[in-house]
Amino acid sequence: MVYTPRSARPGALLVGTVAVLGLLTACGNDSGAPSAGPATVPGTAAPARDTPTTPPSGPASSPAGSSPVSVPEATGSPGGATASATRAATTPAAASTRCHTSELRASVGRNDPGAGQENFPVVLTNTSTRTCTVRGYPGAAFVNGSGTQLGPDPKREPGTPVTVTLRPGKSAWAGLTFSNPEISGAKTARPAALVVTPPDERDPLKAAWSGGPVPVSGNSSAVRLTVLSPGTGP
Repeated sequence: MVYTPRSARPGALLVGTVAVLGLLTACGNDSGAPSAGPATVPGTAAPARDTPTTPPSGPASSPAGSSPVSVPEATGSPGGATASATRAATTPAAASTRCHTSELRASVGRNDPGAGQENFPVVLTNTSTRTCTVRGYPGAAFVNGSGTQLGPDPKREPGTPVTVTLRPGKSAWAGLTFSNPEISGAKTARPAALVVTPPDERDPLKAAWSGGPVPVSGNSSAVRLTVLSPGTGP
């Protein structure tokens, strides 16, 4: 889900405006065309974007598997840490409707295998008392017990983002798919969790992973992720 001024203004104000607009790009571009990949923060697959934009300021992303991912547990309790920089740069309308990390819980549903493919729904549930929206692709990354990322970030399946309205207790899901490693012969690792970053947020959630080994390199090792849809799975 992927969430430039004309008038001549003093140079300092113009620079500040451009910096803010760089943060405003949303995940859910209606074109549906996948980008080269999501912008990242160290060790995570943070906010997914449909079109390349200026990445958030801060340290460069660490190579996969080189550093732990610091994430809150997937409690979904309101009042937790949120992307304050993103909030500050968001228009009042967007800020009042977009679901923030602290308002969501991440979970992974049951595998629905078929034709040599493993298919898991990645679910975001609104745990807050207000109605909010999600749109586009979440970020995702497998991690081991110490928080080190396993394999590259998932690639995006082409799709048309839609705005999903989540009343309290309601959910949206994205499909996470990969070839069965026993068939493809890919090198594998067994994750402890899947780190999930809601669209246009920087703070990730952690969902327990019980789906067994996943491909991390070698033949047919790509993991793919779809846009968010209403509900908890197909």
